[in-house]
Amino acid sequence: MASLLFSATILLILFNLASALHCKIPTTLDGPFGPVTVPFDQSLRGNAIDVPDSDPRVRRRVKGFEPEQISLALSATYDSVWISWITGESQIGYNINPLDPKMVSSVVRYGKVRRPILPHEARGYSLVYNQLYPFEGLQNYTSGIIHHVRLTGLKPSTIYYYRCGDPSIPAISEIYSFKTMPVSGPRSYPERIGIVGDLGLTYNMTTTISHLIGNKPDLVLLIGDVTYANLYLTNGTSSDCYACSFPHTPIHETYQLRWDYWGRFMQNLVSKVPIMVVEGNHEIEEQVENQKFVAYSSRFAFPSEESESPSTLYYSFKAGGIHFIMIGAYIAYNETADQYKWLERDLANVDRSITPWLVATWHPPWYSSYKAHYREVECMRVAMEELLYSYGVDIIFNGHVHAYERSNRVYNYTLDPCGPVYITVGDGGNREKMAIEHADTPGNCPEPLTTPDPYMGGFCATNFTTGPAAGKFCWDRQPDYSAFRESSFGHGILEVKNDTWALWTWYRNQDSENKAGDQIYIVRQPDICPIRPKVTEGWFSAR
Repeated sequence: MASLLFSATILLILFNLASALHCKIPTTLDGPFGPVTVPFDQSLRGNAIDVPDSDPRVRRRVKGFEPEQISLALSATYDSVWISWITGESQIGYNINPLDPKMVSSVVRYGKVRRPILPHEARGYSLVYNQLYPFEGLQNYTSGIIHHVRLTGLKPSTIYYYRCGDPSIPAISEIYSFKTMPVSGPRSYPERIGIVGDLGLTYNMTTTISHLIGNKPDLVLLIGDVTYANLYLTNGTSSDCYACSFPHTPIHETYQLRWDYWGRFMQNLVSKVPIMVVEGNHEIEEQVENQKFVAYSSRFAFPSEESESPSTLYYSFKAGGIHFIMIGAYIAYNETADQYKWLERDLANVDRSITPWLVATWHPPWYSSYKAHYREVECMRVAMEELLYSYGVDIIFNGHVHAYERSNRVYNYTLDPCGPVYITVGDGGNREKMAIEHADTPGNCPEPLTTPDPYMGGFCATNFTTGPAAGKFCWDRQPDYSAFRESSFGHGILEVKNDTWALWTWYRNQDSENKAGDQIYIVRQPDICPIRPKVTEGWFSAR
């Protein structure tokens, strides 16, 4: 019997080796790759339709002050997690009456064994936010009571059970569970990290999230553009293109109830798996007194204080041997800005012997070959690219462009074996539909003065001075930096295997859940790509 088992094991190993050789996954060591464009499938244009408020998945199902829209977020290190939820009903109308946040306590009970009475208790804080418009005919909004509680002293790679709410009312949730991140170290990584962008709440998005759940992520990154509540007027009327349909509104309106719908739909995933979010342009949401990003900053918990950031718009955290940096593209980013100074400090304090992988994310891409948003944030690239390159950032995730694109390693528009791999995942399924036109297609190159981001302004996108596109604003073919591009909705999974190898897989919504649309091993080469060493706090403070 033992010999038969041994023979079967050998055969299985040989079969797996043969399969691996037959279906070899490329690596960045094989690159740079010749550009690939997957032809657009016209049948995929449909179904970018918002889930209506009548859908049972977005209706309020709790009573009184019972918790809903429960979500998790990581703190800066493995031993701490944020738990957030909402109690009470939001209001929208001309005469709103905000709830008092103090009327309901913010309590989490938790432990490592599932039982009705969990042994540990943590308390946090609560808030209510308003979205107010000082214009006749526009409706105002006030949220339910938003609670944020930080658990500390947790063990790494451990399942915890929790309930949240106010046990004195009583208004307490059912029992949920989550698993903490592994301890930071060069051999310690979460198994699967889901990467999504530009979700909204459409039927396509629900497919994206269903497929993402099927891939069992340990952590989710959302690279901006969360709900698309700003495609709506305050009366609930909506459009795929706000500026086209509502050009004369006195302010860019939003329909804040879409945030509540989104939170209810996402609870099935994010009450069990931490989600880390960075803002996109659809989170700006201007209101009275020039306030912006209020819903975004209120609804999510961020490890800003733990990562010594003064803002919810940029922060950092660790997940095992990965240091993630979430950068704000819609707040000042030049060398004199607070964000740039924070980024310098954060990068200088990364210890690559503990967190070998350095991953950065922000919403609008620097390297995209699509006509939509082409070179839109060139001023941000000019301001920050050299800093990120000098510290050896390995991978950069972006959204904004509603398609998928992966770059070769690139720096300053030049193929560079030490440059980051840029991956655009703005294909989460939102109702603005897919980007399908490329800037290198004849007749598609935009007029340079029309390209700067309308919110941040500035003009830095001049004609290329070197390379195949020298003297031009656009390439006349798919750029060398663009390795693979496809207009399909989907999501990605990052699996870091060790301190130098990581597997990236992109999945299309139209495929079966286990079929890869794009796959590559991203390989770090610290021996040939020197980086700035970690500096002491005293040295950096003295600069």
